[in-house]
Amino acid sequence: MKILLIISSFNSLSQSVYCKLQELEHKVFIKFAISKELMIEAVKSIKPDIVFCPFLKQFIPSEIFENYPTFVLHPGIIGDRGHNSLDNAINDEVKQWGVVILKANELLDGGDIYSQVIFPLRICPKASLYRNEVTQATLKAMEEFLQNYEDKNFIPTKQILNPIHKNLSQKNRKIDWGKDSTKEIIKKINMSDSAPGVLDEILGVKCYLFSVYEEDTLKGKPKELIAKRDGAICIGTIDASIWISQIKELGSFKLPATYVLKDKIKGIEEKRIPLVIEDDRKSFYELRVHRQDEIAYLYFNFHNGAMNSQQCIKLKYAIEYLKEECKVLVLMGGDDFFSNGIHLNILEDSKKQGEDGWSNINAMNEAVKAVLQCDEIITVASFAKNSGAGGVFLGLACDFAVSKEGVIFNPHYKTMGLSGSEYHTYSLPKRVGEQKAKELVENCLPINSNYAKKINMIDEVFCHEEYDSKLEEFCQNLLDDDFYEDFIDNKKDGLEENYSYMQECKENELQIMYDEFWNESSTFHALRYDFVHKVKPQNTPKRLKDINA
Repeated sequence: MKILLIISSFNSLSQSVYCKLQELEHKVFIKFAISKELMIEAVKSIKPDIVFCPFLKQFIPSEIFENYPTFVLHPGIIGDRGHNSLDNAINDEVKQWGVVILKANELLDGGDIYSQVIFPLRICPKASLYRNEVTQATLKAMEEFLQNYEDKNFIPTKQILNPIHKNLSQKNRKIDWGKDSTKEIIKKINMSDSAPGVLDEILGVKCYLFSVYEEDTLKGKPKELIAKRDGAICIGTIDASIWISQIKELGSFKLPATYVLKDKIKGIEEKRIPLVIEDDRKSFYELRVHRQDEIAYLYFNFHNGAMNSQQCIKLKYAIEYLKEECKVLVLMGGDDFFSNGIHLNILEDSKKQGEDGWSNINAMNEAVKAVLQCDEIITVASFAKNSGAGGVFLGLACDFAVSKEGVIFNPHYKTMGLSGSEYHTYSLPKRVGEQKAKELVENCLPINSNYAKKINMIDEVFCHEEYDSKLEEFCQNLLDDDFYEDFIDNKKDGLEENYSYMQECKENELQIMYDEFWNESSTFHALRYDFVHKVKPQNTPKRLKDINA
């Protein structure tokens, strides 16, 4: 079928839908919902069989849904209607939630339902719920919807026309530090995660709070700042304490909490922990290892997958430490992303953007080099979460790469005005060939795990339900004595043979990138500004327009 996606932005869920429809061999078109007129014009021009809206903040014009089969994804259950659906679900502490695909009509979320998928509601930040459970449920619902739509005997379910649920304001989200329990504070920040955040005032700075972690050992008075660590601050509550990792000052953008508070927290104690902790404790930490036999699973949980210079170097040291402690090292990434490369928000905040950008990409390269130089162990990238730009190539530096089904890769940089480094001109062609590597980097389109395996970018894809056990089995098989010894011997020979070429690739990459960071007229600075400040596009990006051009 010819399917037109009308979207407010090409976010992770929209990308997942696009990739799945491509996989199902539908002809997919994408248009941004810039205005009512442009939406109508797009539909008239393309004449799709179906209009589908997986992420749309605007109302669909009647001129569209009255003339074309038009369907909307709603991240809620039957009878739930309105915006802030996930916010309300988290606030109400429901045990399960879901998604529905319904036919668009004149009522908000009021049309007949063509598919639904239910899932348990995990206690976690809203954005994590959206990127994981909601996205997985959407892909299942979409396949069911397509089957139902083509079934002439299918009868859709009537939507229950309950009142529109309330739009939660800052009044509903406000923390009462003298009364709210730790659990209640965490819930308020979780339901406000990504947007809009919880409005508060910390040390005289009016700001929005994001990314909260429970702390079970440190104690302090309610709202007392009692510690800091790796950009986060620890604040006392009436019954324990919490860590706040990210803050957005009014009129600015999201940054690590200590970056926003700066000199105001000079006297706050730095509570250090080991480089890599080995227990899943209640606290804020970025690096953790789980050991099983001679396998080390290294988790690096950086906010939104972004890695600043210090985090890159921490990861490098962790890799160099663990390669002496195991025979198989598995890079696991974080809770919501494997990695997305360099930290754009921190670069935007910098007063020395060229210098700090150059530092960041070189630090990222050091982390990748640490992976490439693990010559006496086998390395595995576990792409259980989405990954982009340098984060993809960090994983592809490993000997093997496996992925969870449905994971999205964005193996490119150009949308941010960068040519990229991370040894990608070595690792990507080695896996997919020169022509496909150029296509992936130039086209700037997302691909899913099944397509990545099809082109040999990754080695295996495992389904969600069995991922952990299949990953463990895959890694255990690498320990087979005969295989392991032969592999290491060949790996050492290959590294020695290719070392000069790898370094040449990196140096050539950096030579091109130098001006992208240091030249003030570089498109990187303008594109980064738009990305960080969430500037709305004035048109559908050319790379998406060109999909079926």
